[in-house]
Amino acid sequence: MTELGALGLSSYEEKVYRTLLLTGAATATELSEASGVPKGRIYDVLNGLEARKVVRLQSSDPKQYVAVEPEAVVDRLLAERAHELREEWRHYRERAAAVRTNVLPTPPTESSFWLGSLGSEEMQTALQEHTRTAEEFVHGIVGTPYENATWETLQREWEAFFEGAGADLTVQLLVSEKVALTLPETFDRMIADQSGDVAVRTLPDVGLSFDVVDGIGTTIDIPHPVAADDRIGVLGIKDSEIVEEFERHFQRLWAGAAPLVE
Repeated sequence: MTELGALGLSSYEEKVYRTLLLTGAATATELSEASGVPKGRIYDVLNGLEARKVVRLQSSDPKQYVAVEPEAVVDRLLAERAHELREEWRHYRERAAAVRTNVLPTPPTESSFWLGSLGSEEMQTALQEHTRTAEEFVHGIVGTPYENATWETLQREWEAFFEGAGADLTVQLLVSEKVALTLPETFDRMIADQSGDVAVRTLPDVGLSFDVVDGIGTTIDIPHPVAADDRIGVLGIKDSEIVEEFERHFQRLWAGAAPLVE
């Protein structure tokens, strides 16, 4: 693309304008011959250039055209392009707003809910990504509905949890005695092999399972209404007052718990 083409002139318009700069005043027929623009197109081209104030009519008998000074033409074409780009930018912003409204889901700011049974692949992935968001600590309570699940089911979620945990993360896990009874002898080794600072304690009863991440978010396991050994999904909450209450509850239980693995 030529420089004038980049500013909005067609190839025919540029040929006619550059020809006029060389020839001075000329008729349409003379311009057609000198520029190589077909006679069938020359008047349309000249009318367009005149309307955009790139050329002007110097005389009417016969009609002769002259080129407007290049500096003025460049400024005028630049202003046209700037206007077109502003309109194009406005158009795309409107399209983007429509996409956000009509297509993209709006993520909840205070809470969200994910369906997923214990040990399922989708929840393993979700748990792994959830743990990856932690930068400082994760405080977790493991009770209902994990108490009625097998170790094989729990193991998939434990492994997903620690796969997402960073090396600098502090992890404190409080498990019920019923959950502790399902843990294999190799559980101590599994915890010792983790790169982060991991401590595990136990209490006879810890109630509902949940975790608190960095004091800014909590996820709560919702037991399945029919299957005692499963959950229906996980509720995520970011409301600061609620998260603080869950963290206080964790600290109260943690203070009275006995070390299981530390």
